Amino acid sequence: MKRALRTVVAAGTVAALVAGCSLSGNTGNDPQAPATVTLVTHDSWLAPQEVLDAFERQSGIKISVLKQGDAGALTNKLVLTKANPIGDVAYGIDSTFASRALAESVFEQYTSPEADRGPQRYSVDPGHRLSAVDLGDVCVNIDARYFADKGIPEPKSFADLTDAKYKDLMVAESPATSSPGLAFLLGTVAQFGEQGWQGYWTQLKANGLKTVSGWEEAYTKEFSGSSGKGPRPIVVSYASSPAAEIGDDGKPRTKALLDTCYRQVEYAGVLAGGKQVEKARKVVDFLLSQQFQVTVASNMYVYPARQGVELPQGWAQAAPLPQQPKTLEPAKIQAGREQWIAQWRTLLEG
Repeated sequence: MKRALRTVVAAGTVAALVAGCSLSGNTGNDPQAPATVTLVTHDSWLAPQEVLDAFERQSGIKISVLKQGDAGALTNKLVLTKANPIGDVAYGIDSTFASRALAESVFEQYTSPEADRGPQRYSVDPGHRLSAVDLGDVCVNIDARYFADKGIPEPKSFADLTDAKYKDLMVAESPATSSPGLAFLLGTVAQFGEQGWQGYWTQLKANGLKTVSGWEEAYTKEFSGSSGKGPRPIVVSYASSPAAEIGDDGKPRTKALLDTCYRQVEYAGVLAGGKQVEKARKVVDFLLSQQFQVTVASNMYVYPARQGVELPQGWAQAAPLPQQPKTLEPAKIQAGREQWIAQWRTLLEG
């Protein structure tokens, strides 16, 4: 996932996390000679160094982070290197790509003792090879000030986006090159069905939809509601993005259209064939722990998968979690993903 903005957990919060860092099942090693576990992840990984250092002191495990692009690029790299894994544990495979990683046997079975605190709600594998770490929702976002200034009603639904009032106002990411782009495509498949989604995209194209390769370009360069102040007031981003666009009055300048959201869950798992299996399991435990989970919203702008984790102030207003996001079964995604992307290319790029 790409986030709109990342902030650092308040110093007092981090201090409390460090003081309380204790994980069940970790035995600890000599802190003078920590074992290094390589965590393969996406480019949006961000965690407070103080919390990572506390985990290292407590467990004797040093986490070395290896970033591999977005969720799609990460999945591809793990599949291509599964015979000789480039790390020990992976985080950031999301629900749009999880079925591919599971089909390719990238991960080995492991059920964390922390999983029953909430992550099992998002299980996609009866073999428990993946554990849910966080979740977010890809949604259409709008620049509310643009519509107020122009006297144009704000769009609210998928159908509204094809209305002539919004011609040449929307930008979206390509599902062939972008994780949120793929999630938005899957959302339209869920909304309109396998027989109807292509007609919907044909209407979007006729209404002046612009497509770009990735989230950075769409949100920070094309979207008028971001710091880039681009020309288009409608963008595919995240339900949490408005929390990054708080004005001087304490209110978000942008809105997520909660009827257009597709649920993304990010997972972690122990890489099959890795050299540090037992220690990799401890890292998965850490990612599901209270100590790490309380950092994910402030640092990576996603919701924690663990239940009972406090969210940053203002999220209830600026970044409410959609109550009925679109979803598709992993098996259906696996069966249709490549065909849908190819059909999308024909429609939008042909």
